[in-house]
Amino acid sequence: MTAAAPDVPGVRERDVHVGDIVIVRTRNSVYSLVATGEGQFRVSGGWFAAHGPGTPSVRVLGCTWGRCAILTGMVAAPGMFIEFDNGVRTTRVREVQLIRHSTATVH
Repeated sequence: MTAAAPDVPGVRERDVHVGDIVIVRTRNSVYSLVATGEGQFRVSGGWFAAHGPGTPSVRVLGCTWGRCAILTGMVAAPGMFIEFDNGVRTTRVREVQLIRHSTATVH
């Protein structure tokens, strides 16, 4: 399984820029992760909506296939579970969408 790790489709931390939004649909919830820089995300939805007000800033440690091996550098991937640095682990990810922050201005 680890040999296939580089080929796992999903959103990797290196591909996310400040202001980008990662929408993740899991088996039980929908999460919105807004990149704030240096690997941090403001997260809303799912467990975070149920356990406190606001959108806390957390780091994504990586994703797992449900065991202890973690694929670091991966923000979200279908079929995997997201591990946050506050101890929260999502249910299995079904869909991931990366929405780029627009830097264009209207004149």
